[in-house]
Amino acid sequence: MDPLEYFEVECPEKIGGEYYRRIADVVLLDHNLIRVIHKLHIFIDPKVPIFVAVGLIKKLPGVVRLRDFADTNVQGRKVTISIGDETYLAPLLRILWEKFGKDRVEQPDRFTILMDLDPDESAGLEDLEVLDPSLSLYKDLIYALQVIQPEGFKVRRQYYGEGRFYLVASEDTLPENLDDILKEKFAKIGVSL
Repeated sequence: MDPLEYFEVECPEKIGGEYYRRIADVVLLDHNLIRVIHKLHIFIDPKVPIFVAVGLIKKLPGVVRLRDFADTNVQGRKVTISIGDETYLAPLLRILWEKFGKDRVEQPDRFTILMDLDPDESAGLEDLEVLDPSLSLYKDLIYALQVIQPEGFKVRRQYYGEGRFYLVASEDTLPENLDDILKEKFAKIGVSL
């Protein structure tokens, strides 16, 4: 597991900063996010009160398509999907059930799926998107940052995209100069907005 290239907790109170660094370490390890975060800067000032976390994500694996883990054989209306890697079987079944209905998707064994489809329904089936790792990463990342932020900080703004993310939280209202704060914190990890 590669360590983060940059990880800093900035806090006007030295002991509070050390405490939040330990919390962040534990939460990121528990949620297995160390492997996907490249840089992370956390700023917390309990007097304002504000919590800001900005960061960059490492390059993620691409979208997993049906052809990446299974072979698809179409003969007229009969479609046979031979599963080579069971890792993606559960999400594949959910997608097929939603798209074609449970009554049209048969699974005689754990490595085979049979379907009766019109030719236009089966066209391009091997390109079916089964899993986008970035979607679950976003939820995991935001959840982890909410665990790290101070209790009672319910007013939030968050963003994830283009390889970067942030979460800003406060007790009452977010500061009017939030864009300036974000620019300053992103600059600390080498990103200009």
